Amino acid sequence: MSPQRPILSLFTVLVSLLGSSLGSYYQENTIHQANAHRRLMKASHEHFALMTRADRATPASSRSSVVPGWVSVEDFGAEGGDGVDDTKAFEKAWNQACSKGAVLVVPGKKTYHIKPITFSGPCQPNTVFRVYGTIKAWPQREAYEDDRKHWILFENIDNFIVDGGGTINGNGRKWWQNSCKVNNNLPCKEAPTAVTFQECNNLRVTNLRFKNAQQMHLTFEKCFNVRASNLLVTAPGNSPNTDGIHVTGTQNILISNSVIGTGDDCISIVSGSRNVRATDITCGPGHGISIGSLGADNSEAEVSNVVVNRATLTGTSNGVRIKTWQGGSGYAKNIKFLNISMRNVTNPIIIDQHYCDHEESCKEQKSSVQLSNVVYQNIKGTSASEVAIKFDCSRTVPCREIYVQDVVLEPEGSGGTTASCENVRYINRGRFFPQCTS
Repeated sequence: MSPQRPILSLFTVLVSLLGSSLGSYYQENTIHQANAHRRLMKASHEHFALMTRADRATPASSRSSVVPGWVSVEDFGAEGGDGVDDTKAFEKAWNQACSKGAVLVVPGKKTYHIKPITFSGPCQPNTVFRVYGTIKAWPQREAYEDDRKHWILFENIDNFIVDGGGTINGNGRKWWQNSCKVNNNLPCKEAPTAVTFQECNNLRVTNLRFKNAQQMHLTFEKCFNVRASNLLVTAPGNSPNTDGIHVTGTQNILISNSVIGTGDDCISIVSGSRNVRATDITCGPGHGISIGSLGADNSEAEVSNVVVNRATLTGTSNGVRIKTWQGGSGYAKNIKFLNISMRNVTNPIIIDQHYCDHEESCKEQKSSVQLSNVVYQNIKGTSASEVAIKFDCSRTVPCREIYVQDVVLEPEGSGGTTASCENVRYINRGRFFPQCTS
């Protein structure tokens, strides 16, 4: 659907009003914008520098007596060796740290193997979980029979910090090999999320490496006031369902200065999430940065006030994506994609309101999640697919108030790029290439 001229003159006012509706939480520093490119190029180097400084802070001894108020897992029998199960030692160390408001320490230069474990609160103030070494998942899948959804679960903890510069390794290769997405002859079963934070408030997760998750790497579920920064999240590009950071039912979360490359979405944001900001993100390989999927199984979705600002996506199978199932209801609104660089990205900009993750095609339904007040501003780069912009919106619930400003997506190689725009009401200003043809 083509924009109408009377509406064009209102573009500036409408976008201004939209920015105001997101509140002061999303006000961006103009100096940061001026330095966006330089800082994106430095993001991974800064990340590793922070980790190196953290590693140097590791106490000479692994015993907690070295630093008052610290509790080492080795005080409770953790050994850190192949074939050694350190789960019980971690449980005992946590119980003491949580009850005293202490710093639980996972010493450096060792790998500790643990089975599925839950670190529960409430805890005393000032509780910290500090990882200097490596925590690695127990390799036998039979250990997860009681709970196939979680490996490490933090629940009901307030004013909590997880940091240290160490590594959390999901040891996921056996899970990937037994996935129905890798072997169609196998039944589809759940695999654990490597690390889940559930109902945690005033949470800070910073300066850590996550790798090779069984399924998702890091999930924030029903949390409030979260800061996740300086994270490195990696898995092979062909590892199934290994989302980097997954946000569900969480409000007031900032994800920043992180490098994410996995086999699924770098960041995924689903229903119940509000006031979500992702800044200075490097993404690839993977499926891009996604809102959704929303509305599966005729469910109601609510997502609002999302800002993705200063991101670089390289070689991903999608860029910035909103995906909803037919038959759903609810809304996704007040969303901004700003200052994004695309390099050899397939489907750089995509709204897919006919998302279907089944082998058989999904039947057409009238109801749909309403998408509105979505801004695409200063998005530039190259597309690996001919269709660089795709707005595939619902016929009965069209996308409305879609704003496009200074979006230029050239072909990665020879040929050209096109835009496909179905059932969308959009307004464009500044450069817009390729322009909608349908």
